[in-house]
Amino acid sequence: IFQRGHGTPDRRYALGLGCDRNTPLTTLETAVGEALMQCGADFADVAAVASITLKSDEPALLQLANKFGWSIRFHTAAELATVDVPNPSETVRRHTGTPSVSEAAALLAACPHAPDMKQLLVEKHRLRGLDGRNATVSIARITA
Repeated sequence: IFQRGHGTPDRRYALGLGCDRNTPLTTLETAVGEALMQCGADFADVAAVASITLKSDEPALLQLANKFGWSIRFHTAAELATVDVPNPSETVRRHTGTPSVSEAAALLAACPHAPDMKQLLVEKHRLRGLDGRNATVSIARITA
C-alpha cells in the first residue's frame, strides 16, 4: 500500500523556486507550504527542487533544502527561457534574463527531457513576507 508522503509514483512533485535576494527562510518555507497545500501535497512529497543559477548562493534556498534533505538543481537563464510557461513576466526577464524562474524550473525538474505544461499543478504561487521580500513557488507532477 502506498502512503502519502513517501515519494510514491503518483505523489512525487517538483518545486520551482524563486525569491528576492536575502528572503528569510520563514518566508520561503511558508510560500512552499502554501503552494503544497494547493495541490494536496506536503513537504515529504517533494522529490525535486530547482531554481536559477543566480540563486545558487541564496541562503534561504540552501537552508530550506538542507532542512528537508533536498538537493537543488540550478538552471541557467538560457535553459529556463526554453520552457513554455503559462505566466511569462517581462519584469522577471529584466531581472534574470528569462521570462520565468519558478514555473520553468518546476517543469524542468519534473520532466527534464520534455517539459509539459499539463504537469504544472501550481502555476505561480507568490508570497510577500512580513519582511517585504517575495517568494514564488511553482509545482509540477513528476512523470518519469
